[in-house]
Amino acid sequence: MLRSLDIVLIVVMTAAATVTYTIKHQAENKLEEVRKLESNIKLEEDTIDLLRADWALLTQPGRLEKLVTVYQQDLQLSPTVPTQLARPEELPMLKADLPPPEDVLEIMGMAKPKGKAKKQAAKTDTIKTGSVAKTDSVAR
Repeated sequence: MLRSLDIVLIVVMTAAATVTYTIKHQAENKLEEVRKLESNIKLEEDTIDLLRADWALLTQPGRLEKLVTVYQQDLQLSPTVPTQLARPEELPMLKADLPPPEDVLEIMGMAKPKGKAKKQAAKTDTIKTGSVAKTDSVAR
């Protein structure tokens, strides 16, 4: 009886040692993976810092001014005239903001009175566009 108990205990100890070694090996593998990820993150952060420094160097006003004078004939750059700038209320309406066509509304059974659509169309026609002259020859 004593011999069989010894054998069972030896098997249990061997199994416990095997499980412990397996867990230790998996933990070391995960630690190595974490170290690789940390080094990759550090490399990316260094790359981002380098790119930011490079961008700051490339966008220095003095450097850009020199490039403009060197390539003036090729680029034909000129200062922006204040009338070329537009305020948001001067921009035309988005397509999503335009009222749907009457045909679609009739098909859907949601036809609006004709007067409302004309009012909205008139509202878009009165938008001022800064330096762009309004012409009636635009096809609608």
